[in-house]
Formats: sequence, structure tokens, C-alpha cells
Amino acid sequence: MKKGIHPEYHPVVFMDSATGYKFVSGSTKNSSETIEFEGETYPLIRVEISSDSHPFYTGRQKFNQVDGRIDRFNKKYGFAQE
Repeated sequence: MKKGIHPEYHPVVFMDSATGYKFVSGSTKNSSETIEFEGETYPLIRVEISSDSHPFYTGRQKFNQVDGRIDRFNKKYGFAQE
């Protein structure tokens, strides 16, 4: 690897704006905001959505019941189910 061309990789705190959930992860992003987290000071990156508020991970995602191909064909052409 060439020296001096790669961004600095350091730990930062990501905070979910919707829920206030915070976690530490490595990143190359910088921020002027800092936060005290688990006894250390880290740069703070605010995110709109994380696993704490995403509908897929929280179980609040709604799945539409999709008819099968045969059911759609029968419904389209007016065949009654027996």
C-alpha cells in the first residue's frame, strides 16, 4: 500500500436520530460533534436509520399477501375455487 493516500480510519459513535440508539464502529468519516460514550470521547455521526429503527430488523415490516400465479390466473378469468 502506498503511504499517505488512504483516509484515517478511527472509531466513531453512530447515533440513530429516530431512537437515540448509539453504537461504536470504525469509520473514515469525520465530524465536528463529539460525544462521551463508555468513558471515552468519540466523533458523533448522526444517521437517520439503523438496525434499531429499521422496520425489517424491528419486526414492524408489513408483508403484502401475494397470490400465487395460479390464483391470479383463476381470479383474472373468473374461475371459481373448489
